[in-house]
Amino acid sequence: MTLSAEIKALEERIGHRFTRPALIRSAVTHASMSGPSRDDNQRLEFLGDRVLGLVMAEALLDGDRAASEGMLAPRFNALVRKETCADVARQIDLGAALKLGRSEMLSGGRRKMALLGDAMEALIAAVYLDAGFDTAKALILRLWGARISTVDDDARDAKTSLQEWAQARGQQPPRYLETARSGPDHEPVFTIRAELADGTGAEATAGSKRQAEQAAAKALLDRVEPPTS
Repeated sequence: MTLSAEIKALEERIGHRFTRPALIRSAVTHASMSGPSRDDNQRLEFLGDRVLGLVMAEALLDGDRAASEGMLAPRFNALVRKETCADVARQIDLGAALKLGRSEMLSGGRRKMALLGDAMEALIAAVYLDAGFDTAKALILRLWGARISTVDDDARDAKTSLQEWAQARGQQPPRYLETARSGPDHEPVFTIRAELADGTGAEATAGSKRQAEQAAAKALLDRVEPPTS
């Protein structure tokens, strides 16, 4: 099977030459391009999510033998969530190799967080099926790199932490208000204000509502309870 120049370049970036080229081709093929003669990456994504989870669980256990399950779980979630997978995908420019249908191409699919995260998981599965668990594990540990050792001891998302902070002080849960939206329909930018019942608030801007809400919650937490140096 002849691979495109983009896929061959991706092989170079991840440091793995596939002995079964059909695997990497499937890994970078979005459902919008699937058909009778080509497989998409949905089944590989399912498998890759499990391979990633096992590698991260093992790495966290080995990295902190004194940590309780309650400490490890939020770290694990932070490392395997879709946003992190998408960040790693951007790191290796996975988007450049994606095979997309016309509608996804026109709507900026190569930059979409969910699409990149799914493709990253599919790529992990492709390496696992092509060369085995040890090779897939080595790739994951190399690409995730310092993210593993620097993940916060309490990696709960900022919205959860802010809500717990408010509840501990007898306050109502914070509100999240969309104060602005800009950019084209296929790549919107949201500005969200996180606000406590007393009116104290903070704003943040990001390419998705979820990311903007998280950033606003963190900004508000830093305002009401500044981090210690």
